Amino acid sequence: MKRLRKCSVCGEYTMHQEHCGAATITSYPPKYSPEDKYAEQRRKAKGGSK
Repeated sequence: MKRLRKCSVCGEYTMHQEHCGAATITSYPPKYSPEDKYAEQRRKAKGGSK
């Protein structure tokens, strides 16, 4: 199953591995895990309270 991807250069969404001559990135967040080692750092970077 192909997933939607986002071009890192122009920000356009596509299904291809490359767009604008550069690699695309997945537009989906990583799967949730209760044993997430980096959850605290991600919340701090997002600007949450704490």
